[in-house]
Amino acid sequence: MKAVVVTAFGGPENLKMIDMEIPAAGPKQVLLRVERTSVNFADIKARYGQKGAVPPFIPGLDAAGVVVETGAEVTRFRPGQRVIAFPKGGSYAEYAVADEALTFAVPDRLDLETAAACPTVSFLSHKLLADVARLEAGEKVVVHAAAGGVGTTLVQMAKLLGAGTVIGTVGDESKAETAYEAGADLVLCYGQGPFAAQVNERTRGRGADIICDSVAGPVADESLHCLAPYGRLVQFGSASGQDGTFRTRDLHASCRSVLGFSLGTTRAQRPQLLQATAEQVLPMLADGRLKMKIGRTFALADAPAAHAWVESRRSTGKVLLVPPS
Repeated sequence: MKAVVVTAFGGPENLKMIDMEIPAAGPKQVLLRVERTSVNFADIKARYGQKGAVPPFIPGLDAAGVVVETGAEVTRFRPGQRVIAFPKGGSYAEYAVADEALTFAVPDRLDLETAAACPTVSFLSHKLLADVARLEAGEKVVVHAAAGGVGTTLVQMAKLLGAGTVIGTVGDESKAETAYEAGADLVLCYGQGPFAAQVNERTRGRGADIICDSVAGPVADESLHCLAPYGRLVQFGSASGQDGTFRTRDLHASCRSVLGFSLGTTRAQRPQLLQATAEQVLPMLADGRLKMKIGRTFALADAPAAHAWVESRRSTGKVLLVPPS
């Protein structure tokens, strides 16, 4: 099979397409023919050596495709079935292997392109808002990096789960339209200066009940200036490459919380939790309530260009890769 591997840590030029053996499915695994896979920012961090993988390795967190073979102990899937999955050994390839517990049937009404865009961003968005932040109807939500694949999904998910007001922030004002298209009530540009005062003004001085932050650094620090009493700042990434800093006195007297979440850690340590998430998210996609914003699609051989596009910070929505047919 054809696969893209990270041959050395560094820039996109270290992504190379090579020929490899098709992997074999274990007793509790499925082998799928990959129809589409997506580029996630975690893939870029892995390419730079920030995720623990050692070259050469196949990057990629998720895939959509068709089951080719099932292990002897697999009971939920059969060959020919359309699925999405979080493969164990990467997804930038014509074939991938995934544990049965991390494989999910694609509803008949859901096309595979949309399915390929959804696994990481939709599962993550639902976990962040429903389970970690415990969103209640009418609450005010701020979504940082609101024009990206996760951001546009978080904006929609917040609305679907009953948020009263959703405020998006973007690093460049040219991305504001994408966040508005996703359903944001207001979009602010943190690249142009402080946003907390504007959030407080929009919320009549109270602040946001929930802030979803994948940027960290100064954006995380300023978020505490517009987090309401009993508010929850959910931290799930550090795209800025910087850490946020929090003082304990900023939290206990106001009953506010800083919460962390990693979908990767959950996949590795508590994969069973994602079955309930899939049961909530996939029907939303199948009936059109939740839409995937697909920014650009590249051939698998053009993975270096896809990475460069995402890394440029100019991309909006999800970026997909298509293996050879």
